[in-house]
Amino acid sequence: MMDRMINNMRYEKSKTMTFSQTSIKSKLFNKINFLKLILLLIGLFFLAFGVSLSVKADLGVSPISCVPYIYSVITPFSLGEVTIVFNIIFILLQIAVLRRKYQYIQLLQFLAVVFLGYFIDFTLYLISDINPATYIGQGIALLISCASIAFGVFLVVKANLIFIPVDGLVLVISQTFKKEFGKVKICLDSSIVTMGIISSFLFLHTLVGIREGTVVAALIVGLLIQFYGKVARVLSNLVQEKSNADIISAQDAVSVYRVITISREYGSGGHEIGQAIAKKLGISFYDKELINITAEKSGFTREYIRENEQKIANTLFHELYAQNYSYVNDTLPPTDTLFLIQSKIIRDICSKESCVIVGRCANFILKDNPNCFNVFVHANNEFRKSKINNDYREEKTFSDKDLEQSDRQRANFCLKYTGQDWRDCSNYHATVDSSIFTTDQIADNLIYMLQKPSITPSFTQLKSEPVHIFSSVPGDFVSEATP
Repeated sequence: MMDRMINNMRYEKSKTMTFSQTSIKSKLFNKINFLKLILLLIGLFFLAFGVSLSVKADLGVSPISCVPYIYSVITPFSLGEVTIVFNIIFILLQIAVLRRKYQYIQLLQFLAVVFLGYFIDFTLYLISDINPATYIGQGIALLISCASIAFGVFLVVKANLIFIPVDGLVLVISQTFKKEFGKVKICLDSSIVTMGIISSFLFLHTLVGIREGTVVAALIVGLLIQFYGKVARVLSNLVQEKSNADIISAQDAVSVYRVITISREYGSGGHEIGQAIAKKLGISFYDKELINITAEKSGFTREYIRENEQKIANTLFHELYAQNYSYVNDTLPPTDTLFLIQSKIIRDICSKESCVIVGRCANFILKDNPNCFNVFVHANNEFRKSKINNDYREEKTFSDKDLEQSDRQRANFCLKYTGQDWRDCSNYHATVDSSIFTTDQIADNLIYMLQKPSITPSFTQLKSEPVHIFSSVPGDFVSEATP
């Protein structure tokens, strides 16, 4: 009897504790959602203020606002009211594409666009007396409007409750039809601007609301959103201290296996040198093999990986394209996603076996691994052109200009993802001029360096003193530490 009473008491206590824990979680959940709603409304207000200020600047509104602005001039409706209708069309298109897959939380977009529309009319009233008289004044107003729009979008994205309707439609189209988000956004924004130009000439017989300010907004708003994101991350890192668990996991992640990374100029023979080292040491070799592994684990095609890994043609164009992804949360440009996936694959491989890895900024990815030995292979242009044209079976004959372009693309890739100069010898333990030695000689010399404690007491000590293999005498080995 006593046991039964004790068990009943325990059961009632557990029920009370469960109810209490559930109640706490529920209150916490409601508090978090309330804060997100507040953040969303603040974001919408800044977005509306930016739109209104761009109207007062009179240098052209942002691409997404040009059609509502033109129709607010044509019709008796206010800019805010036309904005509401325009965005509702985007929401309905999302529903039409997704149908039953449409998330009910996104119905909040209807309420959000109503707030946005009336915030626009309210802020237009607040700044009704602002009328810049000079072009410089208009330019300043335009820049402030872009900063406000970007900050508003940043807050809406951070609230992580809903999408801005036009960006939600872009995301829906890209995911449903397997298209790149950035390309879909550029196409949709261009279509909206085209629709604005046609409507303006058709009904007003002149171009209204689309000027140099429209182009400026298209170019810098996304970059400003990225800037706000970087500032937020810096502030977050200053506030948060690294936990012991993070430190322990970082220590555990250090590999006990030896890894040799080969960074190389195209045509210098880095692939063959890495292959020879791996064969002589009896360890695995990874170069093109990483393309197949990445394709299997990422969903990217092998052709896409070959075309986009290890090179960025133009950093400015790349940044302008990548800024399109800042309008939605947790969506990265495909090239960024590709780099992150390959980085994880490289770390996983090196935590399981000794190996040689060619390219892909592996020296940076494994920078915290004390058992990693980094080599940079280079050669003169004549040697590289001869190897490319005779051994690599390229479709066209390579020239000095082609070599320069290839080097620039690899340097851009390294700078983008590591912040380092690809050709800076201090990033490597050894640099090799492959035009002086044979592949086997270079492989033997590098292995000799690895296996002789008198030359390489530790990898980490060599990091600040790269070794240059430069002798012109076949079979001879000369090393020199940079001052």
